[in-house]
Amino acid sequence: MSARTRRQKAALGCLPPSKSTKRTPSKKRSRSSLKEEDEKENIFLFAPNLIGYFRVVLAFASLYYMPLHPRTCSLLYSVSCLLDALDGYAARYFNQSTTFGAVLDMVTDRCTTSCLIVFLSSAWPRWAIVFQGLICLDLASHYMHMYATLSMGGSDQSHKKVDSSRSWILYQYYHSRVVLFICCALNELFFIGLYLLSFSSPILSPSLLQPVGDAQPSSVQPGNPANPVPSSLFASPWSAGALEMARANKIDSFWPWVITGISAPVMLFKQFVNVVQMVNASRWLAEGDRRTRRANRKK
Repeated sequence: MSARTRRQKAALGCLPPSKSTKRTPSKKRSRSSLKEEDEKENIFLFAPNLIGYFRVVLAFASLYYMPLHPRTCSLLYSVSCLLDALDGYAARYFNQSTTFGAVLDMVTDRCTTSCLIVFLSSAWPRWAIVFQGLICLDLASHYMHMYATLSMGGSDQSHKKVDSSRSWILYQYYHSRVVLFICCALNELFFIGLYLLSFSSPILSPSLLQPVGDAQPSSVQPGNPANPVPSSLFASPWSAGALEMARANKIDSFWPWVITGISAPVMLFKQFVNVVQMVNASRWLAEGDRRTRRANRKK
């Protein structure tokens, strides 16, 4: 055998295995390992979802303190709203964006806002129909928008991904995170301002001017902290609830008026966006119905 032949055989023996024989087992191993990882993933324990659970806890705590503790309630409610931006950042940072997290976030927002507006309805019964209309608009708009997005855009479509061809206003609203955060934050701030005014403004709550006498009123109306007498609700006049209720009459209404006045235009814009969102979702659903009817007629 010549030296050239021996060198060729040696070179052939040192050649690495073919690409097909090398990649096939690794592909199988990678797919199986990825499948195992997917099965072990606990969506409910993702970082943004944990933040969402904490928001729910803070929201319930704020509801507990809402009738008698305006300062504590406002603080807890505000922190819960601010965490709404943090869970979105965590979802992007850890690559843990999920449909469950998006629904949890939306449901938490709608429920907390509705509960606060319900309190305002009880504080000012004359304006109850306005507050009830705001609740209905908020719930109907977001439900129809999410349902239209999932049914028409696909199960993996986010409700925040709006095509500019469908609605320029919604595209600008959802496309910019800064605009979305400012609108949502000031919208909540408006209702917080109204909530504080129910404890501090005699103009909106005339009962704050009524003297606290020995006579006990027949009913307790939330939002009118001057009535009833704190001792009629709490056994000890030095209890935390009685002290906070007494302090409620001394809340300065200057800053609540400033907060409400600054955030009012943004709140009105947010309601306009809700109307546009509901109309756009209705048209999108009707478009899907027309497609379905045409397909059924062709069969």
